[in-house]
Amino acid sequence: MADNQAISAGLAEYIRKAAHEPLPAEVAEQGRLHLLDTLAAMVSGRTLPAGRAIIPFTRGAGGPQKASVLATDILTGPAQAAMANGMLAHADETDDSHAPSLTHPGCAIVPAALAAAEWLVRDGAALVRSVVLGYDVGTRMSMALGGSRFADTYHMSSHAWGGAFGATAAASALARLSPEQVVYALSYAVQSASGNRSWLRDPDHVQKAFIFGGMPARTGVEAASFAAAGFTGVSDAIEGTPGLLAAFPLTADPARLMDGLGSRFEVMRTSIKKWCVGSPLQAALDCIEEAVRELKLAEPEVESIVVSLPEQRSQVAQSDMPDVNLPHALALYLVDGSVGFASLHDHARMADPEVRRVAQRIRVEPRPGAKRGEQAHFTLRTRDGRRFFRAPEHVRGQPGNPMTSAEVAEKARDLFSLVLGETRASELVDMVLSIESVANVQSLRSLWWRA
Repeated sequence: MADNQAISAGLAEYIRKAAHEPLPAEVAEQGRLHLLDTLAAMVSGRTLPAGRAIIPFTRGAGGPQKASVLATDILTGPAQAAMANGMLAHADETDDSHAPSLTHPGCAIVPAALAAAEWLVRDGAALVRSVVLGYDVGTRMSMALGGSRFADTYHMSSHAWGGAFGATAAASALARLSPEQVVYALSYAVQSASGNRSWLRDPDHVQKAFIFGGMPARTGVEAASFAAAGFTGVSDAIEGTPGLLAAFPLTADPARLMDGLGSRFEVMRTSIKKWCVGSPLQAALDCIEEAVRELKLAEPEVESIVVSLPEQRSQVAQSDMPDVNLPHALALYLVDGSVGFASLHDHARMADPEVRRVAQRIRVEPRPGAKRGEQAHFTLRTRDGRRFFRAPEHVRGQPGNPMTSAEVAEKARDLFSLVLGETRASELVDMVLSIESVANVQSLRSLWWRA
């Protein structure tokens, strides 16, 4: 175990410095893209069950008019806005993911940073720095707790735990807390961080939206707010005994929390999804797109498709959610000739006889010995005897196969336009891509407001 207070104090000092230090150009670029991608997930999230649940709840909650809820006309308290936007951001599987930590950083960190930036009247450059910082702290905390081993061993949601500390770091930086205050903010995050893997059985993606996005985003803003208001706490709540890391001795590795901090930026290791579906479906959709293009296929020519996945991911064979059901997504692609946000979230299409007929030719099977992070292996056979096989190492959007800024902008524009219309969608994309020129983040409200 690290020396008492060494981790908390070192982390607090880094958070204080990162609030002001310029980022390397390529890191700032990725920060902008992940900010844009998460804002797009928030706006599109308004149309989904989690959005339809949290918007009227937030409207009824009231609160001081300090921060906005995207794609609405609601102004509310910063913590409430962070929670609402977090649930919008993970209302489905559109948001980003960080494989090494088993987290979805953006859906917790960006809502917290945005709420704090509005509340504290910060500029766009500060917002980007805080987002990048949140990715660095949140993913490292999950990795220090054990990442996937933490999730499997203790049945905890690494997504929620990592998100809570990333959100706390981002909000603390924007609040310009002193190192001592940051230590206390982290101490309150230790007490508030939670999340159980029972989300695996959530049929509607509503509680999951709260666990991944809403709850940790709220925790981060509240923790920073407490410290800014003068609340004190335990100075070694992370590394002390009893403390956070000591609570999970079978998986915790304290050294991972500070490893590479300041030189390895985790936003560079975070994936942006090309397809608005769960991570296990990404490779299969890449492959079906390639197969159709390369073999010039039409649906009737397809004899069968077999997709093998790591055993931990094979539950996508029978999901009730269309954007997490792999046979349904592939069948939909073959029937329609493509897939988009609207079709992938249309529950009625799951009962479409034509789609169901095609889905019967698609089989998902576990791949013995495959590690959780490995991609799908895809085999398609045609009625005339051709075989198409792919075993991609990196799907489009992962760090090993990144999307271009133009691709991310196109995805965001499509998602924004669902709610805001094409003109404002384009304006918002352009503004976020030049966010460092924005003197007051509140000035963006007119672009994302909708009654």
